[in-house]
Amino acid sequence: MIPYERIKRVLDCVFSILLLIPAAPVMLCAAVAIRLESVGPVLFQQKRPGKGGVIFSIVKFRTMCVETVKDGHLLADMERTTRVGNVLRKLSVDELPQLFNILKGDMSFIGPRPLLVRYLGRYSPTQMRRHEVTPGITGWAQVNGRNGVDWETRFKYDVWYVDHLSFGTDFKILLKTLATVFAQRGVNQSENTTMEEFGVAKIRHREDKS
Repeated sequence: MIPYERIKRVLDCVFSILLLIPAAPVMLCAAVAIRLESVGPVLFQQKRPGKGGVIFSIVKFRTMCVETVKDGHLLADMERTTRVGNVLRKLSVDELPQLFNILKGDMSFIGPRPLLVRYLGRYSPTQMRRHEVTPGITGWAQVNGRNGVDWETRFKYDVWYVDHLSFGTDFKILLKTLATVFAQRGVNQSENTTMEEFGVAKIRHREDKS
């Protein structure tokens, strides 16, 4: 019997190619809107760990202004988010360039979200298991709260997915993802903040005890 992961890779390639056709005009409009609204590149690229911790470059539409400081004030992520970027995030259009990551094999449609490289040294052995599968655009954690759940719960969802990888699980996540996108919920914890960086709370706790 063919392992599901191989079947999943074939499905990823087929559907990413099929989706790129209707997505092309949407991506073009998004690129033009980003270019007209603010100075800077249309695309945002960042190194992320993939399956087995292998590093790759994730590609998304830029949703924040390039400037990080204004009038001597360090801007928070929500302050840097542009009007166009906010719309792209709500509609999940900023994720469309990741179709090319899927074609390359760096990502899948469904799997644990690829996080920052600097988090690699902060995971527990159990949390590190999230890298046993190919990361995805959406996953079990995303359809169960996205940034609205704490890191510990989020990683439990990721590891649960690793242990329950199957066509049935992926299909369930796909349906819940579509429902979440149409409802436009769970993108940020609130209107004024994004999820706190993983490990910061632990560092603060150690500092408070010292």
